[in-house]
Amino acid sequence: MRLLASAAFGAALAFSGGSFAQEKYSLSIATGGTGGVYYPIGGALANILSKYVPGMQATAEVTGGSIDNLKLIATGKPYIAFSMADAGQDAYRGEDKFKGTKVPVRTLMLLYPNRMHVVTIEGTGITKISDLKGKRVSTGSPGSATEPMAFRVIEAAGLDKDRDMTRERLGVAESVNAIKDRKIDAFFWVGGLPTAAVTDLANTPGIKIKLIDHANTVAAMNKKYGQLYSEGIIPKTMYKGMDSDNKQASVWNILVSNETLSDETAYRIVKTIFDHKADLVAVHKESENFLLENQKAAASPIPFHPGAVKYFTERGVKLK
Repeated sequence: MRLLASAAFGAALAFSGGSFAQEKYSLSIATGGTGGVYYPIGGALANILSKYVPGMQATAEVTGGSIDNLKLIATGKPYIAFSMADAGQDAYRGEDKFKGTKVPVRTLMLLYPNRMHVVTIEGTGITKISDLKGKRVSTGSPGSATEPMAFRVIEAAGLDKDRDMTRERLGVAESVNAIKDRKIDAFFWVGGLPTAAVTDLANTPGIKIKLIDHANTVAAMNKKYGQLYSEGIIPKTMYKGMDSDNKQASVWNILVSNETLSDETAYRIVKTIFDHKADLVAVHKESENFLLENQKAAASPIPFHPGAVKYFTERGVKLK
Protein backbone atom coordinates (compact mmCIF):
# COMPACT_ATOMS: atom_id res chain seq x y z
CA MET A 1 0.00 0.00 0.00
CA ARG A 2 1.40 3.36 -0.99
CA LEU A 3 0.72 6.03 1.56
CA LEU A 4 1.85 9.61 1.31
CA ALA A 5 2.66 11.74 4.31
CA SER A 6 0.00 14.34 5.01
CA ALA A 7 2.16 17.19 3.80
CA ALA A 8 3.03 15.42 0.59
CA PHE A 9 -0.59 14.52 0.08
CA GLY A 10 -1.59 18.14 0.46
CA ALA A 11 0.98 19.13 -2.11
CA ALA A 12 -0.23 16.46 -4.49
CA LEU A 13 -3.70 17.96 -4.31
CA ALA A 14 -2.49 21.35 -5.47
CA PHE A 15 -4.71 22.91 -8.09
CA SER A 16 -3.82 24.86 -11.17
CA GLY A 17 -6.57 26.91 -12.80
CA GLY A 18 -9.19 25.12 -10.70
CA SER A 19 -8.17 21.64 -11.89
CA PHE A 20 -6.33 18.76 -10.24
CA ALA A 21 -2.64 18.60 -10.95
CA GLN A 22 -2.07 15.67 -13.29
CA GLU A 23 0.52 14.15 -10.96
CA LYS A 24 -0.66 10.78 -9.68
CA TYR A 25 -1.51 10.50 -6.01
CA SER A 26 -2.92 7.75 -3.83
CA LEU A 27 -6.17 7.54 -1.90
CA SER A 28 -7.02 4.50 0.20
CA ILE A 29 -10.62 3.51 0.93
CA ALA A 30 -11.07 1.68 4.23
CA THR A 31 -13.94 -0.80 3.83
CA GLY A 32 -14.56 -3.99 5.84
CA GLY A 33 -14.37 -7.76 5.52
CA THR A 34 -14.81 -9.53 2.19
CA GLY A 35 -18.09 -11.15 3.34
CA GLY A 36 -19.84 -7.83 3.94
CA VAL A 37 -21.16 -4.95 1.83
CA TYR A 38 -18.57 -2.23 2.50
CA TYR A 39 -15.91 -4.10 0.55
CA PRO A 40 -17.67 -4.59 -2.82
CA ILE A 41 -19.04 -1.04 -2.79
CA GLY A 42 -15.62 0.24 -1.76
CA GLY A 43 -14.02 -1.56 -4.68
CA ALA A 44 -16.52 -0.03 -7.08
CA LEU A 45 -15.91 3.39 -5.51
CA ALA A 46 -12.16 2.99 -6.00
CA ASN A 47 -12.78 2.20 -9.66
CA ILE A 48 -14.87 5.28 -10.40
CA LEU A 49 -12.59 7.64 -8.47
CA SER A 50 -9.54 6.29 -10.31
CA LYS A 51 -11.35 6.52 -13.64
CA TYR A 52 -13.08 9.88 -13.38
CA VAL A 53 -11.00 12.04 -11.01
CA PRO A 54 -7.86 13.22 -12.85
CA GLY A 55 -4.65 12.08 -11.18
CA MET A 56 -6.32 9.97 -8.50
CA GLN A 57 -5.33 6.38 -7.83
CA ALA A 58 -7.83 4.95 -5.35
CA THR A 59 -7.55 1.52 -3.75
CA ALA A 60 -10.05 -0.34 -1.56
CA GLU A 61 -8.60 -2.05 1.51
CA VAL A 62 -9.97 -4.99 3.51
CA THR A 63 -10.28 -3.97 7.18
CA GLY A 64 -11.94 -5.13 10.38
CA GLY A 65 -14.73 -2.57 9.87
CA SER A 66 -15.84 0.80 11.21
CA ILE A 67 -13.66 0.98 14.34
CA ASP A 68 -10.49 0.12 12.45
CA ASN A 69 -11.52 2.50 9.66
CA LEU A 70 -11.93 5.42 12.02
CA LYS A 71 -8.53 4.70 13.54
CA LEU A 72 -7.08 4.91 10.03
CA ILE A 73 -8.85 8.25 9.53
CA ALA A 74 -7.22 9.44 12.76
CA THR A 75 -3.73 8.92 11.28
CA GLY A 76 -4.27 11.87 8.93
CA LYS A 77 -3.08 9.79 5.99
CA PRO A 78 -5.02 9.94 2.70
CA TYR A 79 -8.01 7.81 3.62
CA ILE A 80 -11.73 7.93 3.19
CA ALA A 81 -13.70 5.29 5.03
CA PHE A 82 -17.01 3.56 5.52
CA SER A 83 -18.42 3.74 9.04
CA MET A 84 -21.59 3.24 10.97
CA ALA A 85 -22.96 6.47 12.41
CA ASP A 86 -22.78 5.28 16.03
CA ALA A 87 -19.09 4.41 15.71
CA GLY A 88 -18.51 7.76 14.01
CA GLN A 89 -20.15 9.54 16.93
CA ASP A 90 -17.93 7.71 19.41
CA ALA A 91 -14.81 8.65 17.43
CA TYR A 92 -15.86 12.29 17.08
CA ARG A 93 -16.62 12.59 20.80
CA GLY A 94 -13.73 10.42 22.02
CA GLU A 95 -16.00 7.89 23.69
CA ASP A 96 -16.25 4.10 24.11
CA LYS A 97 -13.51 2.47 21.98
CA PHE A 98 -12.09 5.95 21.30
CA LYS A 99 -12.15 7.05 24.94
CA GLY A 100 -9.72 9.91 25.47
CA THR A 101 -8.83 10.20 21.78
CA LYS A 102 -11.13 12.34 19.67
CA VAL A 103 -10.86 11.73 15.94
CA PRO A 104 -11.09 14.82 13.66
CA VAL A 105 -13.59 13.05 11.42
CA ARG A 106 -16.03 14.64 8.97
CA THR A 107 -18.97 13.22 7.02
CA LEU A 108 -18.78 13.23 3.24
CA MET A 109 -22.24 11.73 2.75
CA LEU A 110 -24.86 9.41 4.20
CA LEU A 111 -24.87 6.09 2.39
CA TYR A 112 -27.53 3.50 3.31
CA PRO A 113 -29.10 2.01 6.44
CA ASN A 114 -27.16 -0.82 8.04
CA ARG A 115 -29.37 -3.62 9.37
CA MET A 116 -28.55 -5.56 12.49
CA HIS A 117 -28.80 -9.28 11.77
CA VAL A 118 -29.09 -11.60 14.77
CA VAL A 119 -28.57 -14.89 12.99
CA THR A 120 -29.12 -18.45 14.11
CA ILE A 121 -30.21 -21.70 12.48
CA GLU A 122 -32.88 -24.27 13.12
CA GLY A 123 -32.03 -26.67 15.91
CA THR A 124 -30.33 -24.22 18.30
CA GLY A 125 -33.48 -23.55 20.31
CA ILE A 126 -33.10 -19.79 19.81
CA THR A 127 -36.31 -17.98 18.84
CA LYS A 128 -35.90 -14.68 20.73
CA ILE A 129 -33.06 -12.53 22.08
CA SER A 130 -33.48 -13.83 25.64
CA ASP A 131 -32.74 -17.33 24.33
CA LEU A 132 -29.12 -16.28 23.75
CA LYS A 133 -28.57 -16.82 27.46
CA GLY A 134 -26.25 -19.79 27.93
CA LYS A 135 -25.43 -19.98 24.21
CA ARG A 136 -22.22 -19.57 22.19
CA VAL A 137 -22.53 -16.24 20.40
CA SER A 138 -20.27 -14.21 18.13
CA THR A 139 -20.71 -10.47 18.65
CA GLY A 140 -18.53 -9.35 15.75
CA SER A 141 -14.85 -8.77 15.09
CA PRO A 142 -12.91 -6.45 17.42
CA GLY A 143 -12.33 -3.80 14.73
CA SER A 144 -15.93 -3.61 13.60
CA ALA A 145 -18.87 -1.51 14.72
CA THR A 146 -20.93 -4.71 14.86
CA GLU A 147 -19.40 -5.43 18.26
CA PRO A 148 -20.41 -2.23 20.11
CA MET A 149 -23.88 -2.24 18.56
CA ALA A 150 -24.29 -5.91 19.47
CA PHE A 151 -23.35 -5.05 23.04
CA ARG A 152 -26.01 -2.32 23.05
CA VAL A 153 -28.71 -4.67 21.73
CA ILE A 154 -27.77 -7.29 24.33
CA GLU A 155 -27.81 -4.68 27.10
CA ALA A 156 -31.18 -3.29 25.97
CA ALA A 157 -32.59 -6.82 25.99
CA GLY A 158 -31.65 -7.17 29.66
CA LEU A 159 -28.75 -9.58 29.16
CA ASP A 160 -25.11 -9.34 30.23
CA LYS A 161 -22.67 -9.84 27.35
CA ASP A 162 -20.04 -11.37 29.61
CA ARG A 163 -22.02 -13.44 32.11
CA ASP A 164 -25.00 -14.62 30.08
CA MET A 165 -23.26 -16.14 27.06
CA THR A 166 -20.01 -17.60 25.80
CA ARG A 167 -18.83 -14.88 23.47
CA GLU A 168 -16.69 -15.10 20.34
CA ARG A 169 -15.35 -12.16 18.30
CA LEU A 170 -15.68 -13.20 14.65
CA GLY A 171 -16.31 -11.35 11.41
CA VAL A 172 -19.35 -12.28 9.36
CA ALA A 173 -17.58 -14.76 7.07
CA GLU A 174 -15.91 -16.45 10.05
CA SER A 175 -19.22 -16.48 11.94
CA VAL A 176 -20.94 -18.23 9.06
CA ASN A 177 -18.24 -20.90 8.95
CA ALA A 178 -18.43 -21.34 12.72
CA ILE A 179 -22.21 -21.75 12.78
CA LYS A 180 -22.03 -24.22 9.88
CA ASP A 181 -19.58 -26.25 11.94
CA ARG A 182 -21.83 -25.90 15.03
CA LYS A 183 -19.04 -24.12 16.92
CA ILE A 184 -21.39 -21.21 17.72
CA ASP A 185 -25.16 -21.02 18.09
CA ALA A 186 -25.79 -17.49 16.84
CA PHE A 187 -24.03 -14.38 15.63
CA PHE A 188 -24.53 -10.64 15.33
CA TRP A 189 -23.78 -8.82 12.09
CA VAL A 190 -24.62 -5.27 11.01
CA GLY A 191 -24.65 -4.92 7.25
CA GLY A 192 -26.47 -4.03 4.08
CA LEU A 193 -28.94 -6.16 2.20
CA PRO A 194 -28.16 -8.71 1.09
CA THR A 195 -24.94 -9.57 2.88
CA ALA A 196 -23.07 -12.16 0.82
CA ALA A 197 -21.94 -14.28 3.77
CA VAL A 198 -25.48 -14.50 5.19
CA THR A 199 -26.77 -15.43 1.73
CA ASP A 200 -24.17 -18.19 1.65
CA LEU A 201 -25.39 -19.54 4.99
CA ALA A 202 -29.04 -19.41 3.90
CA ASN A 203 -28.22 -21.31 0.70
CA THR A 204 -26.26 -24.06 2.46
CA PRO A 205 -27.95 -27.48 2.03
CA GLY A 206 -29.30 -28.91 5.27
CA ILE A 207 -29.42 -25.53 7.03
CA LYS A 208 -32.48 -23.39 7.71
CA ILE A 209 -31.65 -19.83 8.68
CA LYS A 210 -33.45 -17.86 11.39
CA LEU A 211 -33.18 -14.11 12.02
CA ILE A 212 -34.18 -13.09 15.54
CA ASP A 213 -36.48 -10.09 16.08
CA HIS A 214 -35.04 -7.33 18.28
CA ALA A 215 -36.66 -4.06 17.15
CA ASN A 216 -38.00 -3.68 20.69
CA THR A 217 -34.48 -2.77 21.86
CA VAL A 218 -34.33 0.45 19.78
CA ALA A 219 -36.08 2.75 22.27
CA ALA A 220 -33.75 1.77 25.11
CA MET A 221 -30.65 2.19 22.92
CA ASN A 222 -31.73 5.63 21.74
CA LYS A 223 -32.51 6.71 25.29
CA LYS A 224 -28.97 5.90 26.38
CA TYR A 225 -26.90 6.64 23.27
CA GLY A 226 -28.85 9.27 21.35
CA GLN A 227 -31.17 9.10 18.37
CA LEU A 228 -28.92 6.85 16.31
CA TYR A 229 -31.11 3.80 15.77
CA SER A 230 -34.43 3.09 14.09
CA GLU A 231 -36.73 0.12 13.76
CA GLY A 232 -36.48 -1.63 10.43
CA ILE A 233 -37.41 -4.74 8.50
CA ILE A 234 -35.40 -7.39 6.71
CA PRO A 235 -37.97 -8.83 4.28
CA LYS A 236 -38.53 -12.58 4.42
CA THR A 237 -37.67 -12.72 0.72
CA MET A 238 -34.13 -11.43 1.39
CA TYR A 239 -32.59 -14.73 2.49
CA LYS A 240 -33.70 -18.25 1.59
CA GLY A 241 -35.54 -20.05 4.37
CA MET A 242 -36.86 -17.05 6.30
CA ASP A 243 -40.39 -17.71 7.55
CA SER A 244 -41.33 -14.08 8.23
CA ASP A 245 -40.06 -10.52 8.02
CA ASN A 246 -37.35 -9.80 10.60
CA LYS A 247 -38.04 -6.80 12.87
CA GLN A 248 -34.63 -5.34 13.65
CA ALA A 249 -32.56 -2.29 14.58
CA SER A 250 -30.97 -0.15 11.86
CA VAL A 251 -28.29 2.54 11.85
CA TRP A 252 -27.04 4.77 9.02
CA ASN A 253 -23.75 4.17 7.24
CA ILE A 254 -21.64 7.21 6.43
CA LEU A 255 -18.64 7.91 4.23
CA VAL A 256 -16.06 9.86 6.22
CA SER A 257 -12.68 11.56 5.97
CA ASN A 258 -10.27 13.44 8.16
CA GLU A 259 -11.10 17.13 8.51
CA THR A 260 -7.76 17.90 6.81
CA LEU A 261 -8.93 16.50 3.47
CA SER A 262 -9.01 19.46 1.11
CA ASP A 263 -12.39 20.97 0.31
CA GLU A 264 -11.83 20.46 -3.41
CA THR A 265 -10.98 16.78 -2.98
CA ALA A 266 -14.04 16.19 -0.78
CA TYR A 267 -16.20 17.99 -3.35
CA ARG A 268 -14.87 15.89 -6.24
CA ILE A 269 -15.30 12.61 -4.36
CA VAL A 270 -18.94 13.32 -3.55
CA LYS A 271 -19.67 14.67 -7.04
CA THR A 272 -18.14 11.60 -8.67
CA ILE A 273 -20.25 9.29 -6.51
CA PHE A 274 -23.49 10.97 -7.57
CA ASP A 275 -22.43 11.46 -11.20
CA HIS A 276 -21.54 7.77 -11.57
CA LYS A 277 -23.93 6.17 -9.09
CA ALA A 278 -25.07 3.66 -11.72
CA ASP A 279 -21.61 2.09 -11.71
CA LEU A 280 -21.94 1.50 -7.95
CA VAL A 281 -25.50 0.15 -8.19
CA ALA A 282 -24.27 -2.38 -10.76
CA VAL A 283 -21.97 -3.82 -8.08
CA HIS A 284 -24.36 -3.71 -5.10
CA LYS A 285 -27.97 -2.56 -4.98
CA GLU A 286 -27.57 -0.81 -1.60
CA SER A 287 -25.96 1.97 -3.65
CA GLU A 288 -29.48 2.83 -4.82
CA ASN A 289 -29.87 4.45 -1.40
CA PHE A 290 -27.18 7.06 -2.19
CA LEU A 291 -29.80 9.81 -2.46
CA LEU A 292 -29.61 13.59 -2.20
CA GLU A 293 -32.76 13.63 -0.06
CA ASN A 294 -31.02 11.44 2.55
CA GLN A 295 -28.32 14.04 3.15
CA LYS A 296 -29.41 15.71 6.39
CA ALA A 297 -27.28 17.15 9.17
CA ALA A 298 -29.67 15.67 11.74
CA ALA A 299 -28.94 12.17 10.42
CA SER A 300 -25.17 12.50 10.88
CA PRO A 301 -23.80 12.68 14.43
CA ILE A 302 -20.64 14.38 13.13
CA PRO A 303 -20.34 17.55 11.00
CA PHE A 304 -20.34 17.41 7.22
CA HIS A 305 -17.09 18.26 5.45
CA PRO A 306 -17.17 21.77 3.91
CA GLY A 307 -16.39 20.33 0.46
CA ALA A 308 -19.42 18.04 0.74
CA VAL A 309 -21.55 20.96 1.94
CA LYS A 310 -20.50 22.91 -1.17
CA TYR A 311 -21.62 20.09 -3.47
CA PHE A 312 -24.95 19.53 -1.72
CA THR A 313 -25.66 23.26 -1.64
CA GLU A 314 -25.11 23.44 -5.40
CA ARG A 315 -27.60 20.60 -5.81
CA GLY A 316 -30.20 22.45 -3.75
CA VAL A 317 -29.89 20.30 -0.64
CA LYS A 318 -30.40 22.06 2.67
CA LEU A 319 -28.49 19.99 5.19
CA LYS A 320 -29.97 21.73 8.24
